[in-house]
Parts: sequence; structure tokens; C-alpha cells
Amino acid sequence: MFQGPIYNPPVPFSTQFHSGIHDGTLVIVSGTVLPSGDRFAVNFQCGHSENDDIAFHFNPRYDGGLVVSNTKEHKKWGKEEHKRELPFHRGQPFEIRILVTHHDYKVSVNRHHFLEYCHRIPVHRVNTLTVNGCVSLSSVEIQGQGGGFPQPQFPSAQMQNPAYPPQPGFPPQPGFPPQQFPPSAGCHPAQFNPGQFPPANYTIPYKTNIFGGLFPSKVIVIRGAAGAHHPKRFHINLRFGGEIAFHFNPRFDENTIVRNSHLNNSWGKEERQMPSGGMCFAPGHSFVIEIVCEHQHFRVNVNGNHVCNYNHRVPHFQQIDTLEIEGMLCCNMFKFRSFLKALLLF
Repeated sequence: MFQGPIYNPPVPFSTQFHSGIHDGTLVIVSGTVLPSGDRFAVNFQCGHSENDDIAFHFNPRYDGGLVVSNTKEHKKWGKEEHKRELPFHRGQPFEIRILVTHHDYKVSVNRHHFLEYCHRIPVHRVNTLTVNGCVSLSSVEIQGQGGGFPQPQFPSAQMQNPAYPPQPGFPPQPGFPPQQFPPSAGCHPAQFNPGQFPPANYTIPYKTNIFGGLFPSKVIVIRGAAGAHHPKRFHINLRFGGEIAFHFNPRFDENTIVRNSHLNNSWGKEERQMPSGGMCFAPGHSFVIEIVCEHQHFRVNVNGNHVCNYNHRVPHFQQIDTLEIEGMLCCNMFKFRSFLKALLLF
């Protein structure tokens, strides 16, 4: 579930997590520290009153020059965790991002990882977010609550890729012949047996944020189907700002898969080496693409088979924060997975 930004709310501020919080929930708090006052706090609470339990209390303190994290349960505070660093300056704007994972809350300040706080109270009990103290708020946003994904976000105008002329998006079609991929399946999609995918629910072109950016062991999974009526191309872009860190571009009209980057207003050198099994996409057939971020490269698997590695051309791939999908296909599902604990710039 995606809850749009709440702009300029008064402080103290309180809002509900309508579907609770789960692994992947992201809270973004933007504001300015007031010139006066000693402390402010962001709280993940288990109720609406000040006497309810607080699962995570994030508390910058100017009177001590530190940030305190803690939990309050049964009206008693637990053992404080101190970070003797204060990345907030009076009169200056800030952005706090708090990402909920299975193990902890990960906090970044102004897009720099700041701390992690392990769960002391199960996240399923958390139902309220509060902010109080010496801050004014410009916006509060909750993304991915309930374990779901944000609704599609894309400009109404068709985006243009300088690599080739724009093509119409391939709309989801209920009659598309979806297929399932057994673990031992070969590369060519014709080998797969018919199955049942979830109904298509993403329109193409598609754009969404990558919560937490990219880091080693993070995986993007895209499940869809290529257009059945003479498709030419589709592509997946991993972007940051106006740059494209990784452009993955199956081209049916050339029977190849092009990989590239668009940096500093220019396309780089294309990579076109193909796997031994050849082109692993076919018109009208379903696919599952896994893009695995590793230390040196992106590893791409299609239908469980390794297709290519693409060495990073961007040194700080943690800044990659946007996924785009365009072209002649329908997209049934995508998701992000993280196998290992890592420090994030999310």
C-alpha cells in the first residue's frame, strides 16, 4: 500500500499505518530543525496515546549532542542505544528515511546511512507514527506498508529513449498465455509448460522507486510476457537522477540483447554477447528476469538461467533508486529481494 505525502503537517504529528508495517515499509520524514528547542523524536508506536508502547524511539538530542534509540514497553523505557553524532543542524532542512526489515529499522539521514535498531517489539504490533519536538515538518510519506508495492508512477507523456524511437506500450491482456518455469527449465521459453501467473496489474510504461537503492545481494525480480504481435523491443532501466546505470534491452528485431549505460548525456559502448542458448525471449511467451546486484557487476538470470554479467560503470551503485520498464510487453509482477544484511543509502 502506498500513502501519498502529507504536506506541512502540524507538530506534534500523528498518523496511522493503515495496513500495519512489514519488511519493506519505508517512512520518509522531511522537515527543518527549529532554532530553539533541545530534542525531537520520531516514534513507531503500538497505539495512539502517550502511554502506549513505543517499538522504536528515534530521538536526536541537542542538549547531549547525540541520538538516542530506545523502546518503551509496559510504560518503562528499555536500555538506550547512543549514537554520538548529530547530523541535524538548527535551522537546516533534513530528510530521515526509516526502512523496516525483518531484523531491524534502518535509518538514513540526508541519504547517508546512520544507524540500525534491532526489533524489541514485533512489528505487527506497530500501528502509529508520531513526530514531536523542535521541528517543523514539510512532508511525511509512507511507502510499501502492508508488505505491498507502490502504485505505478509514470508521466502521462510517453518517455523517449535516445537509443531508438518510442514505441507504444503493450497493455496487459487477460488472454495472454502465461507460463510457469520449473527450476530445471532450459533457456528457451517454448520449453515451459503452461501455468497460471497472477493477473497482470502493471501497465507499461512503468516506473517505481527502488526502496533502499541497490547494494550487493539485492535482487530485482520482473515477471511478464513479451508482446505476441511482432514485438520489436523492450527495455529495463536502472536509473539515478538523469542517468541510466544499466540498460537491459532485448531486441526481437535484431535477435539480441543489448546492455549499456547512459551517463553524462551519452550512451556508452554496447555489450551484445549472447548466452550459449541464444535469445531467451520469444514473442507471446512469459519470462522471469532476475537482476542481481553484486560487488563488481549486475548478474542477469532469465527463467532461472544465467544470461549475462554487466560490470558496474557507476562507482556508487547505492545511488540507483529508480526502475523503469518500457516496450512491447505486459508485466505481471515485480518485487525486490535482499538476501544479506547490508548498510544502505536508502
